Amino acid sequence: MTTTTTTTRRPHGIAATAGMKRIVHLLVLFAALLPAAAMAASVEMMTTSGCSCCHAWARHLRAAGFEVTVKDLAMGQLMRAKLDAGVPATLAACHTARIGEYIVEGHVPVREIERLLAEKPDAIGLVVPGMPIGSPGMESGDRRETYEVLLLKRDGKTEVFARYE
Repeated sequence: MTTTTTTTRRPHGIAATAGMKRIVHLLVLFAALLPAAAMAASVEMMTTSGCSCCHAWARHLRAAGFEVTVKDLAMGQLMRAKLDAGVPATLAACHTARIGEYIVEGHVPVREIERLLAEKPDAIGLVVPGMPIGSPGMESGDRRETYEVLLLKRDGKTEVFARYE
């Protein structure tokens, strides 16, 4: 018994159109994912070695999709980096981070960082002075202190960016 196999060939134009449709679908998918990829901003956090609240803050950012690298410095080097970045000693906290063109000083919540990156104000960055209980990385059960996230302007002045109670 002889079996005959018949192959149907599509005209060249149809195959090219199907291939183009696949490329267009992939481009649309890529464009849809682009904003999510952009949110995975790269963060360089400077701190002193062994600061557990700083590493807890870094975990807070990683959980939100940020890529965080930690750079351990001696206390004098860290203070110099803060001052060089434009953070006054009176507003200092335990860690300083660089996110894009901005400085983020202290235990700033992710929500405010995302807002900063979306609004792109003409500023040095955001600051949460000190180490308020209940801020990201400073959690202590149900205890919470009221604190403000300050927008640090290029002229050294601040304004309240957000308030947490």
